[in-house]
Amino acid sequence: MAAIRLVETSLRDGNQCLWGALGVDTARTLAIAPVMERVGYHAIDFTTSTHMGVAVRFKQQDPWERIRLMAAACPTTPLQFLSTGFRFISWETASPEFMALAFATLARNGIRRFALADPMNDASANAEAARIVKRVGGEQVIGALVFTLSPIHDDAHYAAAARTMAASPDIDALYIKDPGGLLSPERARTLIPAILAQIGDKPLELHAHCTIGLADLTYLEGAALGASALQCASGGAADGTSNPPIERMVRNLRELGHSVDVDDEALASVGRYFADLAAAEGLPTGAPMAFDAGYVRHQLPGGMVGTMRRHLADHRVPHLEGAVVEELARVREELGWPIVMTPFAQMLQTQAVMNVTGTERYATIPDEIVRFALGRFGRPNRPIAPEVMDRILSSSRARELAAEPEMAPLAELRQRVGMGLSDEEFLLRATMPGAMIDAMQAAGPAPRTYDPKTRPIMKLVEQLLARTDLTRITVEKAGFRLVLEGGG
Repeated sequence: MAAIRLVETSLRDGNQCLWGALGVDTARTLAIAPVMERVGYHAIDFTTSTHMGVAVRFKQQDPWERIRLMAAACPTTPLQFLSTGFRFISWETASPEFMALAFATLARNGIRRFALADPMNDASANAEAARIVKRVGGEQVIGALVFTLSPIHDDAHYAAAARTMAASPDIDALYIKDPGGLLSPERARTLIPAILAQIGDKPLELHAHCTIGLADLTYLEGAALGASALQCASGGAADGTSNPPIERMVRNLRELGHSVDVDDEALASVGRYFADLAAAEGLPTGAPMAFDAGYVRHQLPGGMVGTMRRHLADHRVPHLEGAVVEELARVREELGWPIVMTPFAQMLQTQAVMNVTGTERYATIPDEIVRFALGRFGRPNRPIAPEVMDRILSSSRARELAAEPEMAPLAELRQRVGMGLSDEEFLLRATMPGAMIDAMQAAGPAPRTYDPKTRPIMKLVEQLLARTDLTRITVEKAGFRLVLEGGG
């Protein structure tokens, strides 16, 4: 039995899986930050460049300010940034010098731990990114082994990737990242020992989702096999398509003889906060999921299954869902078995729908599939099927996209975007429409206080004040009476 550490994922992955990355803002983050600091987490899975873009686009809030404020509130708990390949906010492949600036700016603002997950599971690319992170001041790097099921993603594949990353002096730990919740306890019994045999004394963590009900048991099996840390969410941000609930996991770990050194009272407070937040804001909460053998065929994240059904319903062909699922598996094989995670999940789904609803397969090919074939997303695990590759590259659109220039050198980008900008503002303006940055700046500093228990009252007041047919409002309860009257 072992001492197991915890990585808290509610603010990043729980928020993304259950709330579309929109459930958390700066005030809602800071409201729980001091309590999260007291728990004793190994780290807090805090943000990604995608979440930073959401903060600007939908909340008109400065993501750099949010990082700085959270880091100040959690001085002893490392904040984690998840990087998915050589990209920052936009899906354009970034240059090493651009990523170096992004990593350096993140570290300077308070990110201490960098999780690197290459969408192609390219261990060498992760090692290269790790070198950059450490060179520019990153404190910790954890390299991801992105788990999926396919004929080529066997234990030997992951052992080889683990060996490459473990050989890097810049990678401090590794983790199995299972975005689909596909790792079963049975597979863990062969996979985890195969990885541990390659990584020496570097720690191995587990990150999985509850999508088909496997994650809890897999975590417990992983702890018994030698995993040092488990990544979990809290309260209303856990379960469902999110990560296992942290309190349930702690109870089960201790019952099986493991030790988990956390402040239980603070841990429970965090869980209550995210449950209260979901209730106050009308956000969906996760629930335990049943096993679904059919999910293994398409492996789509939970939210994308709903998107597929809505798309088919909008086109009045909901009866084609089964055909799309079968086609998605076929497209994935033809494209070299890409892992069904962002951005490949969206790309595979779109191509499958077009193939099923179009006049013939690959009659229409989205630009992102073309860019994939051109190598813009990295090196495929296996070559694309020759007949599909010929179909993609023979189009005039493929020739246009092949001629797209790579990201301009940093000095040229600075001249184009605007000289004299801070690194923080430059990185946002280089990857997002300028009007969005202008709107964020015009909105001013983000609110910093939030209490989910008072939110229903505030909503009621906002709704009443928006009405033009009321001249008098009376609020009464035992021992209290408030009268609001309009002038005129």
